Amino acid sequence: MEISEVRKRLLHTMERARRAAAERRARVDQASRDYDDFLERIAAPLFHQAAAALKAEGYIFNVFTPGGSVRLMSERAAEDYIEIALDASGPEPIVVGHSSRIRGRRVLESERPIADVAIRDLTDEHVLQFVLEEIAPFVER
Repeated sequence: MEISEVRKRLLHTMERARRAAAERRARVDQASRDYDDFLERIAAPLFHQAAAALKAEGYIFNVFTPGGSVRLMSERAAEDYIEIALDASGPEPIVVGHSSRIRGRRVLESERPIADVAIRDLTDEHVLQFVLEEIAPFVER
């Protein structure tokens, strides 16, 4: 194969990679803006409502908003929490829910997308459904 053909194809691949990276950065920037809006308008208020309802039933959970996420954490143990955050590491940014609970010496963790929709299409119903599914192990005792 001629060096000119190798060089041409290599340059084409490099240009395609640069364009893909620029498009990905634009998607991540838009997703970050959508996520910040979602966090402020939907997720954080719903987590506060859940904490209030849990407190009324005798389960003390506090809400924290550490850097770009919202966390519903048990007052009993810092390892017992439910959290929502933006995951921009994959091909498409998604909102993931993470839960952690301590059982004896073990810490059980799980992580999954909270819904199979675009960030701008997430609703309070998606968040509530995630919280209800993840809170069950904390309140079953």
